[in-house]
Amino acid sequence: MSRTPLISGNWKMHLNHLEAIQLCQKLSYELARHRYDQVEVSLHPPFIDLRSCQTVIDADRLEFKLGAQNCHDQSKGAYTGEVSPSMLAKLDVSYVIVGHSERRALFNETDEFIAAKAAAVAKAGMTPIVCVGETLEERESGQAAAVVTTQLRGSLAKLTRASFETLVVAYEPVWAIGTGRNASPEDAQDMCATARNVIDDIRRGTGEHVRIQYGGSVKPANAHELLRQPDIDGALVGGASLDAVQFARIVHAAT
Repeated sequence: MSRTPLISGNWKMHLNHLEAIQLCQKLSYELARHRYDQVEVSLHPPFIDLRSCQTVIDADRLEFKLGAQNCHDQSKGAYTGEVSPSMLAKLDVSYVIVGHSERRALFNETDEFIAAKAAAVAKAGMTPIVCVGETLEERESGQAAAVVTTQLRGSLAKLTRASFETLVVAYEPVWAIGTGRNASPEDAQDMCATARNVIDDIRRGTGEHVRIQYGGSVKPANAHELLRQPDIDGALVGGASLDAVQFARIVHAAT
């Protein structure tokens, strides 16, 4: 099954709207000859930067897909400080990250809440990037596969079968995020293959269609070996996505 790789830049809580515009422009220069039909690219700035990035993408006819880092599961309501899927859709957002390990750990997000958000994102016409991954303690105790399986079953529980046709899953071992450590290509492949089997078990026949990204200290130095694995269909990139040259090298590594 041919799956178009997706390289996503998660900017986290970095860059004001002026810096975000500059990064979009620098990245467009670095990827001037890139074939987006071969490797798709999504950028996930903070909420405050989304409109600025959308304007640059539209005005300069850039081929990046705009993404968000999170959302609420409700379309509107008394949820101070939250952003709804319908609001994001009006900004031409294509992808929304849900269930990132930082959201799970720092904001106590449960699989049930993540499932509701993923379903709301899909209902609003966007694609959820559903994140799963184990901690170092869980890996060292031999529980990595069980943890990822549980997270997938819980976090994908409310998606329709049609949503699985465009679904993106990001496997990101928690111990490799922002630490400089990363899973070996073999370990990453093994867990992504496990995730694909679980997805297919949840919705029979969909596993081969779902793109599975690897996330966790992805850099130009390790990107090629990670992205050449058969069940890794892209990367969810954190720190390196804030540098246009480094991020472009990761995108090229997927070509």
